[in-house]
Amino acid sequence: MSSVGSPPVHRRPAQNVRRATVGALVASLAGGLLALAPATTAQAAPTLLSQGKTATASSTEGGPFAASAAVDGDFGTRWASQWSDDQWLQVDLGRSATLSSATLNWEAAYGKSYRIQASENGTDWRTVTTVTAGDGGTDDVTLSGTGRYVRMSGVTRGTGYGFSLWEFQVYGTTDTTGPVLPGGGDLGPNVHVFDPSTPNIQGKLDQVFQEQESAQFGSGRHAFLFKPGTYNNLNAQIGFYTQIAGLGLRPGDTTINGDVTVDAGWFNGNATQNFWRGAEGLTLNPVNGTNRWAVSQASSFRRMHVKGGLNLAPNGYGWASGGYIADSKIDGQVGNYSQQQWYTRESSIGGWSNSVWNQTFSGVEGAPATSFPEPRYTTLDTTPISREKPYLYLDGNEYKVFAPAKRTNARGTSWANGTPQGESIPLNQFYVVKPGATAATINQALAQGLHLLFTPGVYHVDRTIDVNRANTIVLGLGLATIVPDNGVTAMKVADVDGVRLAGFLIDAGPVNSPTLLEIGPQGAGADHAANPTTVQDVYIRIGGAHVGKATTSMVVNSDDAIIDHTWVWRADHGEGWGWETNRADYGVRVNGDDVLATGLFVEHFNKYDVEWYGERGRTIFYQNEKAYDAPNQAAIQNGSTKGYAAYRVDDSVNTHEAWGLGSYCNYNVDPTIVQDHGFKAPVKPGVKFHSLLVVSLGGMGHYNHVINDTGASTIPAGTSTVPSTVVSFP
Repeated sequence: MSSVGSPPVHRRPAQNVRRATVGALVASLAGGLLALAPATTAQAAPTLLSQGKTATASSTEGGPFAASAAVDGDFGTRWASQWSDDQWLQVDLGRSATLSSATLNWEAAYGKSYRIQASENGTDWRTVTTVTAGDGGTDDVTLSGTGRYVRMSGVTRGTGYGFSLWEFQVYGTTDTTGPVLPGGGDLGPNVHVFDPSTPNIQGKLDQVFQEQESAQFGSGRHAFLFKPGTYNNLNAQIGFYTQIAGLGLRPGDTTINGDVTVDAGWFNGNATQNFWRGAEGLTLNPVNGTNRWAVSQASSFRRMHVKGGLNLAPNGYGWASGGYIADSKIDGQVGNYSQQQWYTRESSIGGWSNSVWNQTFSGVEGAPATSFPEPRYTTLDTTPISREKPYLYLDGNEYKVFAPAKRTNARGTSWANGTPQGESIPLNQFYVVKPGATAATINQALAQGLHLLFTPGVYHVDRTIDVNRANTIVLGLGLATIVPDNGVTAMKVADVDGVRLAGFLIDAGPVNSPTLLEIGPQGAGADHAANPTTVQDVYIRIGGAHVGKATTSMVVNSDDAIIDHTWVWRADHGEGWGWETNRADYGVRVNGDDVLATGLFVEHFNKYDVEWYGERGRTIFYQNEKAYDAPNQAAIQNGSTKGYAAYRVDDSVNTHEAWGLGSYCNYNVDPTIVQDHGFKAPVKPGVKFHSLLVVSLGGMGHYNHVINDTGASTIPAGTSTVPSTVVSFP
């Protein structure tokens, strides 16, 4: 049951609404983030600040009762929480304001006692008004102080239902002396939007493919977006830095009778360098019954429905080196063939063939059962925690970004039963970033309360992009690329709830950066279990396109973060690479507790590729290659240990678990190099590993063990690339 009242028949002016008959309205005089002294600059008369702004809530009763319904100016829509106490609704005003009053238009499910709180950063809250004896209807309460975020924090319900507001209106004044950046706007020249009547779609697809097919380190960036409808007789060949996506809310909204193809003709049938591309939100009817998607790292296949089979190998069945499927349905069989490693999450498949080295599944209907070490399948029935990547879609003629809801112990697609759960955010709440935008402007947009939508392009930033607001979305189209200049960190995220980073590449600059991406500051410790930060299809590169250097690529300090498909790569080919030329000691360092990685690809770092210091960390699927270009054994000597582990759990950690991990060496400069082990972890009851392997590629270097001193050496295999495996550790 959801409807327990009726909407008011008209909107009453704020000055005429009755005040709540409450026991006490107590304004907190605490200092901290709220400046309670009157503003010294001239201010305009109080105005309605909350309408149309970003709203979030602790819970919702269902899709029609989203937080945004309480600030949309429509008294026929409402937010409704789940049926329990201690629920909240908050609105981001976009910038700090001097607060004067709030009007709460309750539905029949009202708040008997609640607090109005304010914050400058969405994390540190101060109570400005307390209501202890509310009786429903319309409450008009006086506020005092300043804040950018205003929250109704419900303590006690007035009925057996939840808390429900037709409108939550916050009044006050803001300093408008600075320029205000507009939200929304066009998507720039490299976003190609089609509808079924668009002429010569195939011609445009072919033109861009010719430009991007072999442009592995080029500057071209493109996104093909297909409006809902049916498209016939297309073969969309997808090259480097190219994204193809449907603009429907569900994959079934946009159908291509044809193929979305990745092959490896440009590289003589070898797909091991088919990086940096993606397909999302489409239904495919392949011409010959099977779609070809022969990719390697940094290539995602999300929210796709293939009405047929999916071939993951190039024409001729040359090598391919790993990829990622999520939230997709493949009616037929997935032909793995020559794919060395692959991770599939929360999908439905008609079957799977071949295993090569490392094939891992979590929450996949139709996945093969765990049989590691032969066939090399590792299967989890569900994914512990997940939240799908945000995406752009069309609601009628209006662009919005859909932010999917968190799932727990999920299995199968998020859209199997119809409309996925989550929140829709209008594009006018995003700053649409276009080539030429500066870091200062980007940070101004963030400070103003806008989300970010990066259009396809390459963006040089001379200062860090600071994401400080809870629930901010930073979404890239067409593998938008951020290059930090002068040794700055490209992006930092505050220790706040629910930030979503997705769909972009960070490319290190020639001056060494201490870090390239930081999730939470050092010492972060806030609990984000209910609303974690997610990092999805965010790739990091050091060298390849140019000289790049970074001491540590990604640092995760915040608790509960989800790292869902990333490739963190120190280049081993292209331009600007060499043992010291693109020096990068560490790939990913995790300090936060309860961090989950699903689909972690980290390669070629000078020292440790992954280091884990946080408690209760989990990794589902890990793919690694050690640095090819180590000049000799001495260059990788780690004290008395030969080589740096590909994945190291610190001795201080008591609880950690990982499934489906592989490390491969190809020391082609000095094939005599030996690693003592691929993995290193403390021997404790709470530290557990499942399905590990190491491989010497053609005998170019070797491992003595798989993990610590456990697992056979690869040396007896010689040049045969036969893995050494460990089913479980300890």
